[in-house]
Amino acid sequence: MKAWVLHGIDDIRLEEVEKPQPGEREVLVEVKAAGICGSDIPRIYQNGTYSYPLIPGHEFSGMVAETGTLADPSWKGKRVGVFPLIPCGKCAPCRKKKYEMCRSYSYLGSRQDGGFAEYALVPEDNLICLPEHVSYEAAAMLEPMAVAVHSMRRAAPAAGDRVAVCGLGTIGLLLMMFLREAGVRDISVIGNKEPQRQSILEMGFTEESYCDCRQQDAGEWLMKRTGGEGVDVFFECVGRNETLIQAVQGVSPAGKVMLVGNPYSDMALEKNVYWKILRNQLTVLGTWNSSFTHEPEDDWHYVLEKLSKKLVMPEGLITHRNSLDGLEEGLHIMRDKSEDYVKVMAVQASPSER
Repeated sequence: MKAWVLHGIDDIRLEEVEKPQPGEREVLVEVKAAGICGSDIPRIYQNGTYSYPLIPGHEFSGMVAETGTLADPSWKGKRVGVFPLIPCGKCAPCRKKKYEMCRSYSYLGSRQDGGFAEYALVPEDNLICLPEHVSYEAAAMLEPMAVAVHSMRRAAPAAGDRVAVCGLGTIGLLLMMFLREAGVRDISVIGNKEPQRQSILEMGFTEESYCDCRQQDAGEWLMKRTGGEGVDVFFECVGRNETLIQAVQGVSPAGKVMLVGNPYSDMALEKNVYWKILRNQLTVLGTWNSSFTHEPEDDWHYVLEKLSKKLVMPEGLITHRNSLDGLEEGLHIMRDKSEDYVKVMAVQASPSER
């Protein structure tokens, strides 16, 4: 089969490799769509990964081509989404079904081979069956959608709350989509790219709800927009020290700061910012990954229900579609920021399947 194989930092090659055979409780998924995550770029070009060679890619969907021993044979031929985190099942969080906080997990696309290939091995327990009218492209975005939903559900804003979202990468944009679907209407949005502004306008948000932080002070804008009171919940989706401080300063007394963005560097808080957390009795929350327990109330089933009812339409965020052979072009666009993009995807499904 064809696969993009990472041999070292900045050394990824399209190669013919042996098609893997599913083992115990595993299935072989024919990959139909695979999204490039922002985290794939430093993993491939800057920081590397845990071992080599490795096939990256953790956002993907497809059809089950083969089933291994002890796996349910009825999976064969089914259209599936894939939860990429493989929990140990033994640690304290796993025993509580908090698999996203597993102390000894594996992960498709970073710790073992993932979806930038024609086929991928997936544990049977990591599959979610797709309704026929949920596209492969939408299913390849189940993982980032579930990550966005996990942060939203942890912060639990009420419909009448004032909410701010800072950082409009894929997660931030999907978060806005789900906040709006959940009935939150007063949303202030902070971004720094023209395609981000266009995306929120296409979602139905107004110009007045958007601040381009390249052109104006986002903190001043937010205070003016909220009459000096701040917001009830601030989603920080960037992971920079300055936006963390902005979040603390931008919430009202007894407000919540939800930290979503992976950190770019060490975080440090000045004394007056720390005082603000204490004196305003703020709640500072972290979020990581998403819940997948095979139960109707987990994040993945929450997302799939919204997709099934067409209450969210994530395909509108896909700006680039490449074949598997052309996946490196998408990687370079994201690495070099040579073009405006939101979601870049490798698609192997036919147009009727997408």
